[in-house]
Amino acid sequence: MFTFGKSRRPASALSGVVVAAIAAAVLPASAALAQPSVPARYAQQHLDWQQCEKDSPLECAAMTVPRDWHHPDAGADITVEVSRHRASDPAKRRGVLMMAAGGPGGKGLMRPARLVKDSPSVGAAYDVVGFDQRGVGRSTRAVCENDAEFADFLDGDFRDRSPAALRRVVDRSRKFVESCRSRSGDLLPYLNTDQTARDMDLFRSLLGERKISYYGPSYATMIGAYYATLFPQRVERAVLDSNIAFDGSWESFMKDQPMSFQRRFEKDFLPWLAQYDGVYHYGRTAAEAKANWERLRGELGRRPVTVEGVVVGPNQLDSGTIQAMYNAGQGFGPLAAALAALDHWDVAKPEEKATVRQLFGGYADSSFFAQYFSVTCNDTPWTRDMDHWIRRSGEDTRERPLAGARELAFASVCAAWPTSPAPKVKVTGAGLPATLMLNSVHDPATYYEAALRAHRALRGSRLVTVTGGGDHGQYLAGNACVDGVVDAYLLAGTVPAGDTSCAAGPLPVPEGARAAASAAK
Repeated sequence: MFTFGKSRRPASALSGVVVAAIAAAVLPASAALAQPSVPARYAQQHLDWQQCEKDSPLECAAMTVPRDWHHPDAGADITVEVSRHRASDPAKRRGVLMMAAGGPGGKGLMRPARLVKDSPSVGAAYDVVGFDQRGVGRSTRAVCENDAEFADFLDGDFRDRSPAALRRVVDRSRKFVESCRSRSGDLLPYLNTDQTARDMDLFRSLLGERKISYYGPSYATMIGAYYATLFPQRVERAVLDSNIAFDGSWESFMKDQPMSFQRRFEKDFLPWLAQYDGVYHYGRTAAEAKANWERLRGELGRRPVTVEGVVVGPNQLDSGTIQAMYNAGQGFGPLAAALAALDHWDVAKPEEKATVRQLFGGYADSSFFAQYFSVTCNDTPWTRDMDHWIRRSGEDTRERPLAGARELAFASVCAAWPTSPAPKVKVTGAGLPATLMLNSVHDPATYYEAALRAHRALRGSRLVTVTGGGDHGQYLAGNACVDGVVDAYLLAGTVPAGDTSCAAGPLPVPEGARAAASAAK
């Protein structure tokens, strides 16, 4: 919690007038005009740090922020929950490393604990801090549909292109928008990346830091790029991992996701599945494995499977498969095991059914999607012509069906979304030190082509390309080459002379294949 009064940190206790005057003095004229003044009731608050949870290595506090940074006296304040892990070696401390979560919709509050555990050297040198972004977790939350209502959003078969089916999809998307408007009130327009970046800068100020370093994966690359654009003089080092195309709009970025998910599925997963036909019995070639997957999808359309209250139909098969594409080590094996279990469902073991439920039943998290749609629909404009989306989604359903089939449902939400006041932020990299960017070539969610566009937009950045792989999220994911580049940058400021590359690690080997190999020796 926080209290009001005179701060022990002079930098945090400045009045709104003085803060604005200092900003105008240190920023270029165009940037200074873009910064709203910080009223004293925010700038002078004290963060009351308490242990986040029993046995947690983190401290947490509640930070009060305006609903709208551009009009801080309009509307009720909201809360952003923040966390920190103090540098474990105060003698080596070199500052603050701020983290944010991806999604949009991910929770970032507890993430510093894992980073410190996985990289003790970074944890020794930095106070690692995080936060639940406005709209999620312990912060003031967006509320749209509950889980049961959102399960209806995902019901049926998004590949069904009959007029009645298309109408149901559009109607359910509009129903979702209405639930957000009625249940989230006047919070909804202010859940956007610009507002989050300004929340971050207040957090920096309350920590008493003149500059911060930053690490963010996935959507958090966009948060970092926005922050660096708005406050370039307050960034020391920044690592952007698995990059959103923050050079343009969400619509233009998402139009190519069906391509990248399909590529990951067909170029990486299906050949891997065929390689281990002796374990999963799903086809000896990628083409046979794909045919079996399509056969299963058709059967689930005619006769869905229910496990522990979760209905697994065509859309759930798509969603679970999409989620498994993010990380080969964590996703390929469970997906293959679930597919095999569904093929002999009548005699499937309890542990096999548990895998199916976990893989295909965990997607309908309504709280995640309340934030996901708020940010993606608010940040940048969307085409509102439904004829356009029906045509476009029809093409993607035919040619890139894994993620293309759901395109109409997702785009229809943003097409019906209330007009947003979010300002346009053009990322340039002006005034920034060299920034480190990471991306794999087959990343399904933040695809490489988008990362290249973001790299060109962020002047002075260095891109580390992970070749031969497609995992989403590269730092502290088991690649020693990537970790070495990032740690050298964060700890010593060592920047690659130019763009560079690291080879991806090998794809996972199923336990059954290991056992067979050992027996053959």
